[in-house]
Amino acid sequence: MLLDVGEDSEIVGNPLDKIEEFVSLRQWVFDRRSDREMAVELPGVWCDFGLFFSWSEDLHAIHFSCALDLHIQPRVLSRVYELLAKINEKLWMGHFAVWVEEGIPMFRHTISCSQGEIDFHYVSRLLDIAKSECERFYPAFQFVIWGGQSADAAISNALLDTLGQA
Repeated sequence: MLLDVGEDSEIVGNPLDKIEEFVSLRQWVFDRRSDREMAVELPGVWCDFGLFFSWSEDLHAIHFSCALDLHIQPRVLSRVYELLAKINEKLWMGHFAVWVEEGIPMFRHTISCSQGEIDFHYVSRLLDIAKSECERFYPAFQFVIWGGQSADAAISNALLDTLGQA
């Protein structure tokens, strides 16, 4: 189902329906809380990621977040913010932020649906990027939150290139 939008028309249908269909086909656990919100559990290497999709009909956009299963202690929050700034410099799409109320790092991105199109390929690519970036930087967050490392040391250690095969 592609969504069709003319110049003066409203989006026909809800793009979360397409995302729900995509998630259902992969048999991931999800909760469609309303016509505007959906939560999904995405299995990962380091942890299960909490995905959240929020549809704004007024903006014709979907706000997407991928929460990491980590809790930031207030005493290390300033180092985490420094880490976020350094990580975000390396990203082409989306960005990392902290859900301050819960103390949880997350990857965030907004999807414009102004052209009225969202399909499986687009959803798949978005989730691949989010999961890839979360997996890539999860160790850096751990190094800062639990290991007490600086942002520079954490990124350096997390992005260590390995040679050969085990």
